[in-house]
Amino acid sequence: MDIKRTAAWVSLSLGLVGLIAVVFAGEGMVIDDYADGLDPNWREKSFAGHNEYSVVRKDGRLVIQAVSHASASALMYEKEYDPKEYPVLEWSWKIERIISDGDARRKETDDFAARVYVVFPSWAFWKTTALNYIWANRLDKGKAVPNAYTDNAMMIALESGPEKAGQWVNERVNIREDYRRYFGKDPPEAGAVAVMTDTDNTGEEVMAWYGPIRILPERKDS
Repeated sequence: MDIKRTAAWVSLSLGLVGLIAVVFAGEGMVIDDYADGLDPNWREKSFAGHNEYSVVRKDGRLVIQAVSHASASALMYEKEYDPKEYPVLEWSWKIERIISDGDARRKETDDFAARVYVVFPSWAFWKTTALNYIWANRLDKGKAVPNAYTDNAMMIALESGPEKAGQWVNERVNIREDYRRYFGKDPPEAGAVAVMTDTDNTGEEVMAWYGPIRILPERKDS
């Protein structure tokens, strides 16, 4: 559906107006440890129906569980911060399986078992950009393509295929360097971090789990 890819950026941009800047400790922050369930700062953005997002204990840890039944909605945590000072994101995730018919390069198959993304809002909604870190279905690990519906969102395959399905995988990305690589300039302020599992195009059903997301400064020894 067009609202999922094109009008989505209108919704995301308008929804991020007037955010309060986050104050970080020197070592960054954990967005939510899920100890008290979902933090109220999480907001669901529906693009095609509603996923089921909840905090569960999985494999001895508290995580967000996402269940998608031919639906697409994101769970967004709205925070303004400077990615030049805090460029690193870390998290762990696990998927039940990949989307059998999913393919990031085609509009009609633009579904993913799991993605974590960062939104860079603009007062001009058409300039809102995003980095999408995906568990790809067919796109090779390490490859990146523009979103099938908008060049303002890059789809970056951190994982790909079914090999690690059913396993927890730890991820660490540098959004400042990735923004420079894919958009050719320094990133503006980030406005939100989101998780999303979606199957509205393929009509499939899938489950995924997301551990806490950490926003961190760059390590001096990295």
